[in-house]
Amino acid sequence: MGDAEIKASSWRLVEVGRIVLIDGGSQDGKLATIVEIIDHKRVLIDGPSTDTKTAVPRQSIALARLILTPLVLEKLPRGSRSGTVKAAWEKAGIEAKWQESAWAKKRAQKERRRALTDFERFKVLRLRKQARFEVRKSLAKVKAAAK
Repeated sequence: MGDAEIKASSWRLVEVGRIVLIDGGSQDGKLATIVEIIDHKRVLIDGPSTDTKTAVPRQSIALARLILTPLVLEKLPRGSRSGTVKAAWEKAGIEAKWQESAWAKKRAQKERRRALTDFERFKVLRLRKQARFEVRKSLAKVKAAAK
């Protein structure tokens, strides 16, 4: 018989220690971690951020309002208190890892674009036109040299 290769799934599982992004409500866009699974629709979360604006109080929340991220606090005990979660959060450097992720950068870019004034959008349009012109000009030179 042949050798069977067994791989773990690459799905993001609802598990204790999983970092989640809150979607909607007053806490929209904030990070928290799953501390306890209440039932198949609700979890207990805690978001011990160093910044008070991004901190999420310990609360029960529906899984439908959460987006699972690839980040996990390894070996976080079930039902951990806020101090334990905060220590594990800071040790793992969750906020720094999140800020470096492409997902966070894309969200920040969307927020920046959403906050632009009409004149700032016009300036972005002009800069994009200038960049496109330079790219096309250099491409034309390369094509001309190839002939």
